[in-house]
Amino acid sequence: MPVNILFASSADWADYQLPLHTELAQTGLEFDLRTDFPPEMVDYIVYAPNSPVQDFTPYSRLKAVLNIWAGVEDVVTNSTLTVPLTRMVDPGLERGMVEWVTGHTLRHHLGMDAHIINPEHEWTPVAPPLAQDRPVTILGLGALGTACARALSSLGFPVTGWSRSAKSLEGINCTHGEAGLAKALATAQIVILLLPATAATENTLNAQTLALLPRGAVVLNPGRGTLIDDTALLDALDSGQIGHATLDTFRTEPLPRDHRYWSHPHVTVTPHIASETRPASSSHVIAENIRRNEAGLPLLHIVDRSAGY
Repeated sequence: MPVNILFASSADWADYQLPLHTELAQTGLEFDLRTDFPPEMVDYIVYAPNSPVQDFTPYSRLKAVLNIWAGVEDVVTNSTLTVPLTRMVDPGLERGMVEWVTGHTLRHHLGMDAHIINPEHEWTPVAPPLAQDRPVTILGLGALGTACARALSSLGFPVTGWSRSAKSLEGINCTHGEAGLAKALATAQIVILLLPATAATENTLNAQTLALLPRGAVVLNPGRGTLIDDTALLDALDSGQIGHATLDTFRTEPLPRDHRYWSHPHVTVTPHIASETRPASSSHVIAENIRRNEAGLPLLHIVDRSAGY
């Protein structure tokens, strides 16, 4: 009997059909991959939270839901989902995030904007400090945060990483908990948010925590829009407490055209492009997880439903 796999994702089926078929074929499993199945016949769902499938109750023989996104906040609380849920940990997604974070960190570290946008043709021959003199803090040490921390550390930046629970990474100053957050922010000339979106992480950057940063610090948010209190950030930008914010994720997307972020002189908006799931590499991750489960091995990247990620 074949393993029946339902592709129920907002992603373009045309982009995923061939790589998924190719990767599944390499597992040696007999399978049937479609975009439409009677629910009672489905073994696995390749899923995105904005899929039309929201009620998992009819999927009586379902073994696992394989999320095609890294974020699971929009499905993790679904009470009809009682089988294991996995999140996407994809080399292509990780590489894209490292490149975005590294690029924007270097942009602000080197003060590139002053030279790219210089209508007065001002000649100010002041060299930037070396990376070793620019402390960077990353909030969130999951797969993406860890990869970015290592990349920036390899360039010479002194990197502090903060997580809710204790972690240890070679070459990275790791802190955790409420006291650790204050310590991580106190020296951060650039702070990068890569936390998941949960009730516990909402408004991690707020009026109180923004005030802990050195005056003129830069905020990069390629993580989740809910991590920042928008009003508090705008107030901090207006006062000069925050020198610049480069934001890739927002509470409402697309970002409304009349939002103050668009017009603020010290805000850069990028349209949720820091990273994305790549069909080729993510198809390999999905196929491998199905192969493992069918062989009686543990699924990779299972979501902790109580933690929300």
